Amino acid sequence: MSVRERKNLKSALESAILYLQKQGVEDARQDAWLFMEHVCGISHSTYFVHSEDEMTEEQQEQYEALIRKRGERIPLQQLTGETWFYGICFFVNEHVLIPRQDTEILVEEALRGLPKEARILDLCTGSGCILTALLVTREDCTGIGADLSEEALEVAEKNGARAGSRVSFVKSDLFEKIEGTFDVIVSNPPYIRTDELENLMPEVRDHEPRMALDGSEDGLLFYRKITEQAGSYLKEGGKLCFEIGYDQGKDVRELMEYRGFTEVQVLKDLAGLDRVVTGIWNKRSEEGT
Repeated sequence: MSVRERKNLKSALESAILYLQKQGVEDARQDAWLFMEHVCGISHSTYFVHSEDEMTEEQQEQYEALIRKRGERIPLQQLTGETWFYGICFFVNEHVLIPRQDTEILVEEALRGLPKEARILDLCTGSGCILTALLVTREDCTGIGADLSEEALEVAEKNGARAGSRVSFVKSDLFEKIEGTFDVIVSNPPYIRTDELENLMPEVRDHEPRMALDGSEDGLLFYRKITEQAGSYLKEGGKLCFEIGYDQGKDVRELMEYRGFTEVQVLKDLAGLDRVVTGIWNKRSEEGT
């Protein structure tokens, strides 16, 4: 992939697709195009009209460098430094999980029935994408994002700037530094079982932060901790919303019901897999357990 001769857009794109396919990149064609769009700033329609145009030397060097790194299975989003989530372009790097489309379901459920001027807590906030999406959508609300990673919080601060003074971020081991009560608590915590980490795709296993993935031996450690304490930080009738692994719906539902949550629901993603669990905090129910 080294620069030996000037290529036109078409030949550069075709070479990139072949190279990524040989390296086992699943979405080789799409990724090759997205890098071209990123480097050259062109649309599909522009490409089809100007596909025989030569790249500048700088563009070709940058494009081929990105393709080589993608061939090493570094995620595309880390290489471009951005990704889209809930219609918003977010900054990402190697210190945070890359937002997935499935997580948009968590945002939608947190918004459902959200009262006016609600106060929102996002635990394990990572890039801050969930909380920021909520606050951009509902400009009357305020929120706090908590994470144990200082590097992740730097990313969250940058993304959360869209919500201005309505958002703040704190270094906290779950509820450790959290004060007050909230209308909604959301969390996409680490939930991969420890013995499954090595089976993940190289992009995730080797390039996304391990502490944001490892959910302990059974994957439920953070759900236990959060459900155990959440009642002390939720207003009566407040909502707890989790993203979960596809096979954790039953276990997380039972954890929430045991701790006094009512109206617990397990919601599916677009692929028909369990993805989100929500429940309503009912202090009287807890007192009856």
